[in-house]
Amino acid sequence: MKLDYNLKLEQTQKLIITPELKLAITLLQYSAMELQDHIQEELVNNPVLEVVENREDEKNEEPEVEQETPSQEEEIYGNDFPWEEYFKDMGLDSTAERGGSTTHVTENRPTVENCAGMTGTMLEDLLSQLRMFSLTDRQYRLAAFLAGNLDRNGYLQGELEELAPVLGVKEEELEEALKVVQKLEPTGIGCRNLQECLLLQILKMDAPPDLAVEIVNHYLPAAADGRYHYIASQLNCDEKAIEEAVAFIRTLNPKPGSVYGEGEETRYIVPDVVVEKVEDQYVVIGNEASMPQLTISPFYQRMLKSDSIDEQLFTFVKNKIEKAHWLIRSIEQRRATLFKVTQQIVDIQKPFLLNGIKSLKPLTLKEVAQNVGVHESTVSRAAANKYIQTPRGLFPLKFFFTSGLGGSDGSDHSAPSIKTHIREIVDSETPAKPLSDQRLAEVLSGKGIQISRRTVAKYREELSIPPSYKRRQT
Repeated sequence: MKLDYNLKLEQTQKLIITPELKLAITLLQYSAMELQDHIQEELVNNPVLEVVENREDEKNEEPEVEQETPSQEEEIYGNDFPWEEYFKDMGLDSTAERGGSTTHVTENRPTVENCAGMTGTMLEDLLSQLRMFSLTDRQYRLAAFLAGNLDRNGYLQGELEELAPVLGVKEEELEEALKVVQKLEPTGIGCRNLQECLLLQILKMDAPPDLAVEIVNHYLPAAADGRYHYIASQLNCDEKAIEEAVAFIRTLNPKPGSVYGEGEETRYIVPDVVVEKVEDQYVVIGNEASMPQLTISPFYQRMLKSDSIDEQLFTFVKNKIEKAHWLIRSIEQRRATLFKVTQQIVDIQKPFLLNGIKSLKPLTLKEVAQNVGVHESTVSRAAANKYIQTPRGLFPLKFFFTSGLGGSDGSDHSAPSIKTHIREIVDSETPAKPLSDQRLAEVLSGKGIQISRRTVAKYREELSIPPSYKRRQT
């Protein structure tokens, strides 16, 4: 067998992702906030990049020096008019005399009670309440430790038998500290489960229903399922009394810590595109105000054309300018692609913008990709993490891509529109005779929406609507 080397030319097609193409793909799936962070990072790493500042109001010509003209008061009274004495005589002097202890105030200023204070966190509020108790230093530290182990709903995280060895104390001592925490406001804070949370609130009421404690202790799951007849048979009482007790329990707060809100988890959404109605048309406008406009520094461009530049410096500057060019082009390509995709979505979903959620049409990535002339993955990247501001509100772009069902009249109905119909039907049903899933499917069929009972049950669960036997109220 003879081995030798030969040169052979052949043509092949390969998909090669260059760094420039990878950058364009990455920027396309960035949200507005992520793109801003990326641009700021590039401004730090690439010295040739600059932000274009709008200075339309500034003029190159030197400002004219205005001549000082005497005011109307100076013309009438002259420069030597005793203004201080005049203000004091008129009661307009609101300044205090030097060295004096009082200040002459002529207007009613708002009191301290009318000034809003900064909202504290749940832990800060609980610690401030603990300081009002007559506790020893050890008791305060144990109670503060438990307060710091509460989740956002006000429930204690971890068991006392697990936390006690961590602190090196007895479980009984930690139990006493937990009782102190449970005396704080809001009522129910420091509970270990839902049952304890409700009991803490009931026991603090002046005149709760007699059966409320018994139901919470032993029949809470049955009450949640609406099995009032079963609970009444077990407690040998009237079913009406059970309904009143359960109605009272529903007024309690199962998440006492929620009164403090989400705290630092507030998220602000910057829309990538804005849709405005101009006469009978909906126009897509890019949110360019939140995006800095980039350019290449003229200084480095002149440096690159200089004959005296060092070769190593020339290579460095040229590389940075090429990267800056690709970044600017990729941002522009992202803007153009996002505009085309959004405009196509708006054209298809125009009935939704006109009439609301019931007119939302089923839409797929493939349909938009074919109309725009790009691949489905490009549409998916363009819609990822993007938000659109419309006259109907702020929505993620993914909201407009939804499955649907065909109607008897040949029209298509999207899943959100069907859910809206289900919600309206359930809200208008008779509480004593709630509609079953099969009955809901029949009502929707009468509206021209062909849907199976299983699909109705699926959408009902997604809407967090309980089944008919749990909705029944006698």
